[in-house]
Amino acid sequence: MSLVSSSRQSSPAKSSLFSFADLSDYFPPWFPWVMGRLFSGLGVVVVISFIVFGATQALPSDPARIILGPEASEAAIEVLRNQLGLNQPIYIQYFNWLGEILSGNLGRSIDSNVNVSEVISARFANSFALTITVSLLAIPLAMIGGVYLALHRDSAFDRFAITSIVLFKAVPGFVLAIWLVMLFSTSVFHILPAASLLDPSKPALSQWQYLVLPTLTLALSVIPYLLRLVRASMIEAMESDYVIAARLRGIPERHIIWRHALPNALIPSIQGVAMTFRMLFSGAVLVEVVFSYPGIGNSLNAAIEIRDLPMIQAIVLAITVGVVVINLIADFITLMLTPRLRTAASRKKTEKSKAEPLVSKAAGSAA
Repeated sequence: MSLVSSSRQSSPAKSSLFSFADLSDYFPPWFPWVMGRLFSGLGVVVVISFIVFGATQALPSDPARIILGPEASEAAIEVLRNQLGLNQPIYIQYFNWLGEILSGNLGRSIDSNVNVSEVISARFANSFALTITVSLLAIPLAMIGGVYLALHRDSAFDRFAITSIVLFKAVPGFVLAIWLVMLFSTSVFHILPAASLLDPSKPALSQWQYLVLPTLTLALSVIPYLLRLVRASMIEAMESDYVIAARLRGIPERHIIWRHALPNALIPSIQGVAMTFRMLFSGAVLVEVVFSYPGIGNSLNAAIEIRDLPMIQAIVLAITVGVVVINLIADFITLMLTPRLRTAASRKKTEKSKAEPLVSKAAGSAA
């Protein structure tokens, strides 16, 4: 007992080779914040997985009856239910399902009897191709348009554009899709296919003619939101104190815009871009259904219709993980591009390091 006590007194925590206090010195000040966000994201995924599993179990369907068909006997259905573990308590079914997910087994589709991972990987690739084309079109247009309207604030064109954007934003995405189909796929301009029937043996990006109308629909749906966000951020930056101080120092207006206002105005837009990616990654279900686009949203809709529980669970869980990852990336980029947030963690660490000697000194005086 005395040896332990003496060793603790003679070997303080900071001298320990693998103490957490020492480990914190090897990482940047924002590292604990990133780890906290990572663990909170994992917590969100676990909670969502439990909710999704419980919700799918509550659906009015019996996987055993769906697999064997309506002509199967009750005895055969009961045997299959025992084999699938459907008669076990729901929490045991959840942990069994979670264990299979963690081992990389997403199960087999009840409808097609194909591995779920094979089905959703192809559909996610198609949705990813659509997300890329929409992002390449919508984000630059929204950035340029928002900055231009902010620099011409309260002009006649700015007022007309904002009014038009507000009215255009109120139009649902599926209505835009129907308008574009009527315009470009019927007797007006019969130049593009109305349905996106992709060839599964070819990459989606190589079949551009099937991507045009879904891309235009989604881009027209997200541009108004992004454009207004960029415009508001740019106006706030142009009215900030550092821009006013730069003008008083005689810095040319062009340098103020490009070197001071624009970089700071784009930081709030990162969350808007992340929100756009979240919406596109989650499938844009209505647009994919309207154009029969073989993406993840269309697959989720079909799986819900036929009560394909393994497919529903895997798709929703994959979307949840994707949304969490997008949020983490957006928050990390915002942290890296915002000196005020980045230095806040540094100041906290500095204050803590200054307080530690004072506490040790006070403890020594008390002893």
